[in-house]
Amino acid sequence: MFNSKKQEPATMKKPIAINKADIKAFLGPGSRFEGKMSFDEMVRLDGIFSGEIKSSDTLIVGESAEIDGSIEVGSLILSGHFEGNIKATTSVDLRAPARVEGSIETPILKIAEKVIFNGEIKMLGMVKEAAVKVSNHEEKKSTK
Repeated sequence: MFNSKKQEPATMKKPIAINKADIKAFLGPGSRFEGKMSFDEMVRLDGIFSGEIKSSDTLIVGESAEIDGSIEVGSLILSGHFEGNIKATTSVDLRAPARVEGSIETPILKIAEKVIFNGEIKMLGMVKEAAVKVSNHEEKKSTK
């Protein structure tokens, strides 16, 4: 009756159209945090963070942010400085003036001009799809 919202499974809730109202937590410039962070809805980080971040939703890393550690999220939009490992189930969007040193594992990666990236990229979702297409093509050839 009053805002009877059903619980949704732990999957990406919506595409990456960002409105300020969608951001549920904000660590602003000048903030420092060390440890483990987990969240269920969109979060924006503009401060300094060291440690582990885990979520099935979107993490937005602003230009003034400095992160050292590991990130496992649904989607990542990064404009700040990051050192470590990134694993995203949906996508990673690196926006200028981002600086990244480490590894990225994601099915979709966008890198804007003037982004500095030094590391390794794994796009496993795309490799699996390509392998299935090749094996299906080989099966069709062998049945002819």
